[in-house]
Amino acid sequence: MKTRRIVLLPGFLVLACVLCLASGTLRKTGLGRSDAAPPAARPKVLYLIRSAGFKHSVLPVSGQILKEVGEKSGAFEVTVSEDCALISREGLAQFAAVAFYTTGELPISDDQKSALLDFVKSGKGFVGIHSATDTFYKWPEYGEMIGGYFDGHPWHQEVTIKVEDQTDPATRHLGASFKLNDEIYQFRNFSRDRVKVLLSLDPGSVDLTKPGVHRTDKDFALAWRREYGRGRVFYTALGHEEAVWRDERFQRLLVGALRWAMNG
Repeated sequence: MKTRRIVLLPGFLVLACVLCLASGTLRKTGLGRSDAAPPAARPKVLYLIRSAGFKHSVLPVSGQILKEVGEKSGAFEVTVSEDCALISREGLAQFAAVAFYTTGELPISDDQKSALLDFVKSGKGFVGIHSATDTFYKWPEYGEMIGGYFDGHPWHQEVTIKVEDQTDPATRHLGASFKLNDEIYQFRNFSRDRVKVLLSLDPGSVDLTKPGVHRTDKDFALAWRREYGRGRVFYTALGHEEAVWRDERFQRLLVGALRWAMNG
């Protein structure tokens, strides 16, 4: 009959084995890992909601939702502010894109205006939402950058919206067309020659004889994008209604737009 030999390890060896096993477990689970790379910082977006004209009631909700979708998608981190002082060379340095939901002649200096244009031209992003085209009428360079100026909203109803580009990151989830209840803008100083139109109103879904309809060409663009220097500009006329902001289709449009504006 064979006799088994039992070897008793000194206490310090037993302890060393236990610590070694525990260390391996921690490495596998990621706990206590000191050599792990920190998570990549998300690019920052400044969302300016300053109103120098009509103030939309949806602004607080829009800021909350934009922050939430940025975090949920992992695409960006949002700073919501009414402080126009952030529009400066120093203030903009931390951001990859700026988004405007604004009205009127905002209180910024000529140097701040140059800082914003230079920021975008340098390769950064600008996203205008709804009344961003109802802003800076006395600053033509802004109107040229964003692509046009607000010229009334004849309709506030459910409409059919045509998706003119079903491959763009902002609109590829929308199909060929979709219905939405919102305030519908028309524009002046707008030309398709300067922008790529992504969404437009189906004129068959509205009354074109309604008072206040100024365009005779039946061309009512509702979202577009363009290059600006080495940067990128996106605009959508949608976003008046809180229900639109809570609509996943609109949220995905904004995420796609900001991703494109920041990264091309």
